Amino acid sequence: MAELIKVSMIEEGTRLLRWFLRRYPSMPQREFYKLCRGGQIRVNSSRAHGQEILREGDIIRVPPTIESYAKTKIKKTESGEAFFLTDLEKLRQCIIHNDEDIVVFNKPAGLAVQGGTGIRKSVDKMAAALFPYDKISLVHRLDKETSGILVVAKNHKAAQFLADAFQSKSAHKEYLALLNGNVKPKRGIIDNYIVKGQVSDTARRINDGTGQKPQRAITEYQVLTQAGEHLSWVLFSPLTGRTHQLRIHSALSLRAPIVGDTLYGTEKKLDDTLRSLLSTNNLFLLAYKITFQHPTTGKIITLKADVPDFMKPVISFLELKLP
Repeated sequence: MAELIKVSMIEEGTRLLRWFLRRYPSMPQREFYKLCRGGQIRVNSSRAHGQEILREGDIIRVPPTIESYAKTKIKKTESGEAFFLTDLEKLRQCIIHNDEDIVVFNKPAGLAVQGGTGIRKSVDKMAAALFPYDKISLVHRLDKETSGILVVAKNHKAAQFLADAFQSKSAHKEYLALLNGNVKPKRGIIDNYIVKGQVSDTARRINDGTGQKPQRAITEYQVLTQAGEHLSWVLFSPLTGRTHQLRIHSALSLRAPIVGDTLYGTEKKLDDTLRSLLSTNNLFLLAYKITFQHPTTGKIITLKADVPDFMKPVISFLELKLP
């Protein structure tokens, strides 16, 4: 029996052929067009030709004969390992904005942004499988442990425009983090140098023997709420984009590591209730908000990420507020 599927908000603007290939990636295009010609694939009860631009609420008729194309592994990674359609579906559900030029994900904690040796699942590889007829390019990064907004370009023009925007900092990012400590003062700017997990007020004072050049790192911060002397709910606005910048600034400059940071964090005493709530093995750092200019329309876009499930009980218990 044919299945009727309603087009979601994040799928609006997608061509019918692309919609099918994302859900049934092993289906040959010739099979798709054959089903269209035979009236087996329909949009809002009308025969489809394959290039229709879908709108939210459209009803697509999916014939049962193509179900087998959704049960196969997706293309292999460079290491020879494969991810599955269920992985792609989970990532698809993380999309918070999608058009012909960009796709924006609310990346879950624990998912690598970029593939590499030993990394089976990554946003770049799975996004390329979700959008097989686009040229997927990363234009900025998030740590694997960090959750939140990640913007991905879908063509060369958008990639170049957005890469320049992130490099020049005309794209503005805000992060929320729960810090293990009492942050003082409550508002300020951290401006120092970072190399190999160290910080210094001057570039010359860092010498780790590797010959790496210290990089200036600047972060604006504001304490939104505090839970006694133990925890601080902080809004960060990084003005530079150094590796692990917010994690290092929290732990070494503010002397209050981000909760769940096993790399830079140190164990601090918490009562049993808080310890139980925070024992999720996740980093309490969320890329919460981003503002940037669209590469084609020129419009200013502002997007916010939903708080991940592992943070919600803590936010509720401590009565933390979102900005």
